Amino acid sequence: MDSFTPNNILVTGGAGFIGSNFIRHLLSSNSDVTITNLDALTYAGSQLGLTSCADNNRYEFAQGSITDSSLVTTILHNKEIDTIVHFAAESHVDRSITGPEAFIDTNIVGTFRLLDAARTVWGDNLASRRFLHVSTDEVYGTLSATDPAFTETTPFAPNSPYAASKASSDLLARSYFHTYDFPVITTNCSNNYGPFQFPEKLIPLMIVNALAGKPLPIYGDGQQVRDWLYVDDHCAAISRAISAGELGSTYNVGGNNEMPNMDIVHSICDLLDELQPRDDTKSYREQIEFVEDRPGHDRRYAVDASRIANELGWTPSESFATGIRKTVDWYLKNSEWLEAIKTEQHRKWLSENYTKRSKPAA
Repeated sequence: MDSFTPNNILVTGGAGFIGSNFIRHLLSSNSDVTITNLDALTYAGSQLGLTSCADNNRYEFAQGSITDSSLVTTILHNKEIDTIVHFAAESHVDRSITGPEAFIDTNIVGTFRLLDAARTVWGDNLASRRFLHVSTDEVYGTLSATDPAFTETTPFAPNSPYAASKASSDLLARSYFHTYDFPVITTNCSNNYGPFQFPEKLIPLMIVNALAGKPLPIYGDGQQVRDWLYVDDHCAAISRAISAGELGSTYNVGGNNEMPNMDIVHSICDLLDELQPRDDTKSYREQIEFVEDRPGHDRRYAVDASRIANELGWTPSESFATGIRKTVDWYLKNSEWLEAIKTEQHRKWLSENYTKRSKPAA
């Protein structure tokens, strides 16, 4: 298909981990686009990762929810948005188990309202529009040790409220393409890691706890297998899907790094032993503790990313060895960010100070 060139992009959830990395990636790699970042600034969202963008005249921030149809419609009109990159989601499996309603509201209702607002505003100009829906490999369920990796045609079999809500949003996006010829492209990614990740996810949690002398909690036997994707590689894949992806299609995005959680934690401990040894010279591995497995914990994810490689020419640049070293090194050099992201004082300061420097988005 012909190449598509975005001009005015709405990024939803751009204050989150992947979204903020994507915004920085796009501003540095494309000198022509303008970006409006719509984010509700919930617990895992922070503009601290976007301070380098604040004075860029091609970047604007709007605080609000994708469930607010009026706000979304106003932004789409006023900013002449031609491309939506939809990251906004509740994304932590453990939180979906204890409080699933927020996941239904944001991931399903929010996606519907975003799709419908865009369909209404864009009208008949769909050939010059794109909606990139960012999703997860968790929609496919779980694999045994010998099952082939997930492909784009693997049936959905979600096993957590989070995964079910993302599967629902994927199906909504698909239905808008088939019913309305709406220009949707979906990407389903494996586990992301890298700079600016909120420290509830496995890799940053292990780094933070290790440095604080706290236990490194491992669910079950630690042999749950995931494919790991460095966030900069994911951002490049999304950009490629926007410019060259086939409308109505799904592309799996993976890092070709299928590893058990236990190996991930060992890698982190070994890097910390090298880069910032404990005062008592013992290994950080001594802090590992096994805890009761969470309900419905999927045993293995594995992503076949051959389609995006063959059709769009994207492959990951980072191996796990190079990516995890960059990640650990970043967290060691950004202890102030870690402290700030964990405090309510930081949230209050940002709301009172940072947003004053942001131009109104609507």
